[in-house]
Amino acid sequence: MRLKNFSLSPGTQFFKSFADESRVRILFLLHKNHELTISDIENILDFTQTKTSRHMIYLKNAGLVSSRKEDQWVFYYLKEEVKDFVNQIFQFLSKDQVLLKDLDTYAILNSNRELAINKIQQKTWPH
Repeated sequence: MRLKNFSLSPGTQFFKSFADESRVRILFLLHKNHELTISDIENILDFTQTKTSRHMIYLKNAGLVSSRKEDQWVFYYLKEEVKDFVNQIFQFLSKDQVLLKDLDTYAILNSNRELAINKIQQKTWPH
């Protein structure tokens, strides 16, 4: 299901979500990477856990973000019905240097994570 229109009250919440730079950065990361944990977002944006959680609660209450739990991890993602709306906004911000730097940071952290996983797997495999 896609969001085709919305009334004034939820619409205001959507736009308020985009009125804060921290929330825009979080939404952009979720838009580009599909889902992230709180710790991913904290590390990429260099935010405290409190600040990150506060913004995630705001985005969930605004109806932009949802989450799923897997083991001890909670993964956050954009709700399917708002993806077109969010995509339209980020087309205008696609060359913003702050947002692009956040993507670079994510790529480095993700690469480091993959290297660590490979090292662990090599150590546990019998030779």
